[in-house]
Amino acid sequence: MQLRTAAAHAVINSFKQPFPAGKAEAAACARIGIPARPAHAMINPAHLDLQSLRLFLRIARLGSLTKAAEESSLTLSALSKRLSDLEKLIGMPLVMRKRRGISLTPAGADLERHARALDIQVRRLASDMSEYAKGAKGCVQVWANPAAVIQFLPDSLARFQADSPLIRIQLKEELSGQIATALRSGEADIGIFAANIDHSGLHTQAWRSDQLVALIPRDHPLARDTGALRFAELLDYDFVGLNAGSALLRQLEDAAEAAGSVLRLRIQVTSFEAVGRMVEAGLGLSVLPAGSLSQGGHRYHTRAIAEDWAERHLLIGLREGGQLQPEVARLFEHLTRPAA
Repeated sequence: MQLRTAAAHAVINSFKQPFPAGKAEAAACARIGIPARPAHAMINPAHLDLQSLRLFLRIARLGSLTKAAEESSLTLSALSKRLSDLEKLIGMPLVMRKRRGISLTPAGADLERHARALDIQVRRLASDMSEYAKGAKGCVQVWANPAAVIQFLPDSLARFQADSPLIRIQLKEELSGQIATALRSGEADIGIFAANIDHSGLHTQAWRSDQLVALIPRDHPLARDTGALRFAELLDYDFVGLNAGSALLRQLEDAAEAAGSVLRLRIQVTSFEAVGRMVEAGLGLSVLPAGSLSQGGHRYHTRAIAEDWAERHLLIGLREGGQLQPEVARLFEHLTRPAA
């Protein structure tokens, strides 16, 4: 099976900077009978085959030609020939033979990294294509922010899959800004994101709303009351926030600026769950959507925030223009039905 895919070219691109035929490299090549690749020489992608790369991965994993030959049901000489051919193609030694087993050269280690990524992509391709052989009617790429994934999408997608089992859904959780970018580029078919990010160039409509609440360590002075509080009351204390690029973090920073203050970020993490754990440990206050919090079992206090902006709005969007694939249109129609 010859490789003529974009994934194959990604492997080859790592060799665009040729291995210089210096004294050390030339000597290493000479020891195993490989002509040193001339400077600026380029590997022909058509000469790489997937089976040889998989055999090389097996050699790298086992650290032994003998064990790799046994696992591959090949003779040692046949495996050695495949490795030698691959080294000649690359123009550099890929392994160093030792008394017990082998180790990878720098070129071999780099090839292993790229070959592993390529193998994963090929297996994923085969899996995806097999779904069509079983009768699949298409695949929809859905990107959604954490609030949507945690609070709203599980039940909605479960109902859709029950009605349309032959349509595959690939759901990716990302920050709102990255979702808008993916929609514009065509990487995502449907996106769900916070309304306070730039969504120019997209067809959007209101989708769901969530209510932001303050998370407060149990032994904190603000935990003594249960009523709603003003956001300004939180700004005298350290905060735990999401990483840069989060629409929620931007909203809190904007609200702090409007109150004539700044958000005292002490720790930034990547998930709602991590935010909760940090608050439980007493590392600061935070603000999250109420629907994203586990029902019971957490060791922090929550209080409503008495601000209009604490009711946050989510949008669902598509790339403007272009014809929607039937499966995308069907899922979009399902997701935009009024919430039950």
